[in-house]
Amino acid sequence: MRQGTQLRIGEVAQRAGVSTRALRYYEEQGLLLAERTSGGQRAYAGSAVERVQMIQQFFTAGLPSRTIRQLLPCVETGHGSPEALALLAEERDRITGAIRDLVAARDALDRLVAIAHEPTPEHCPALREPAWAPYDEA
Repeated sequence: MRQGTQLRIGEVAQRAGVSTRALRYYEEQGLLLAERTSGGQRAYAGSAVERVQMIQQFFTAGLPSRTIRQLLPCVETGHGSPEALALLAEERDRITGAIRDLVAARDALDRLVAIAHEPTPEHCPALREPAWAPYDEA
């Protein structure tokens, strides 16, 4: 493809492996630019396919669109700034915290599954003597 080639939204979506809806979202978030034809259709530069693939990598890494928007200038220049590196470190810390929270939730669920497989009177009131007492007696 020669430099300066304009692509329609469907072409970019197909080549990048995303939906046209995703492209409109990227545009709305300021991640991707499109010109408009005289008929009002979006027209993207040939480099849009590669840019969309890069955006997808950022999303796959768990970065929100606002962070991606801040990092794209570094991608465009090919130089990572100290601010960009700090931002990436912050995002990594955020994701690490989320993983820690998910592991704790999974461990709690594992305990509940184990109790469900082998209930004991300690965990299951129905196994106690006497079983459940009416609420009005409590």
